[in-house]
Amino acid sequence: MLIANKIELRPTPEQADYLNRACGSRRHCDNQLLHYFSQDGVKWSKAAAYPYYIQVLRVQFSWYAKVSSRVTRNAIDDLDNAFKHFFRRVKAKANKPGYPRFKKKDLHDSFALRESTKCDVDGRTLRIEKLKTRIKMRQGLRFTGQTKQVTISKRAGRFYASILVDTDEYNPHAPEQASVGVDLGIKDLATLSTGEVIPANQRLKKHLKYLKRRQRKLSRKVKGSRRSAKAKRSVARLHQRISHQRKAVLHELSDKLTRTYQVITLEDLNVSGMIKNHCLARAIADAGFGELRRHIEYKAAWRGVTVIFANRFYPSSKTCHACGKIHDMPLNQRTMACDCGHVMDRDLNAAKNLDRYGLDRLDALRPDVKRTQESGKTGSPARVLTA
Repeated sequence: MLIANKIELRPTPEQADYLNRACGSRRHCDNQLLHYFSQDGVKWSKAAAYPYYIQVLRVQFSWYAKVSSRVTRNAIDDLDNAFKHFFRRVKAKANKPGYPRFKKKDLHDSFALRESTKCDVDGRTLRIEKLKTRIKMRQGLRFTGQTKQVTISKRAGRFYASILVDTDEYNPHAPEQASVGVDLGIKDLATLSTGEVIPANQRLKKHLKYLKRRQRKLSRKVKGSRRSAKAKRSVARLHQRISHQRKAVLHELSDKLTRTYQVITLEDLNVSGMIKNHCLARAIADAGFGELRRHIEYKAAWRGVTVIFANRFYPSSKTCHACGKIHDMPLNQRTMACDCGHVMDRDLNAAKNLDRYGLDRLDALRPDVKRTQESGKTGSPARVLTA
């Protein structure tokens, strides 16, 4: 099983200089390739990019040799993936094809070593090619196994290593409880059908005062000066801290759900459409609904948990959980009060409806054992349906 471990690095000044030069070499090579293949009459292909890289770029820019050759060579693979995504979107007639863009300095700086012989981990140290000393890591690998590749990235002046490990140590915990419905919201991050409420995690809102102060200081600095770079790094580190705090809560919630419940039912939220509401855009973006969904999906795949997404137009908040009657429920109405006498919190009512929806959907997707056996006798392939 392949699992990536992202760990902060603690490089010395000499090691940090090498990592910066490696990030710069990869960025420069990527931009040179994109510039050449964006000219009229020059068509992109991976087969044509490699000779151009060997015969032109490595000769013209001899300082590429100061870092590992795979740093710049892997830029061809990255650009090839970018063009593949571009052509796929064009073929699908997407509104935004997403043509590959030129990379900027200090914006998503990274480089990769995708060969296991070019890097290895020993305890809390990392070795990469052409760097004489090993780099200290903040912590060791969470899982032991064969190191497949490493990606070094830089954010807010700090370096991180994402190490891909092939391990057999991962032993997922079998969920004990049957199912749960999860209603996501702004007032509370998540309301479970069991009645448990996860409070809102608006980290950006709590740091807005400090963020405005640091951005105001940055605006007063002379662009290109050392003080401007220092103020810019201060703003970036605050954004990084907010991001880490948000991800910590989302990881904790997703881990708890996938470890506890066998079936998880969520709403298929249109987050991009919800953000268009300027009154709620900041709160919705701060909640991280899309990131939470991604965490739940891949952790559920690890642990064999079934995740069901309710139809986007399913009226989970408007439907009475007791009798099924649909009511008009504006956002300011926080309690479901039905004519049948059912009174319940709006979010809890929605979570219970989602839980029922997931169980009904799961029952509908389960194959008929008798029909499956009969189809197997006639020689036709048996259908195995999954949610």
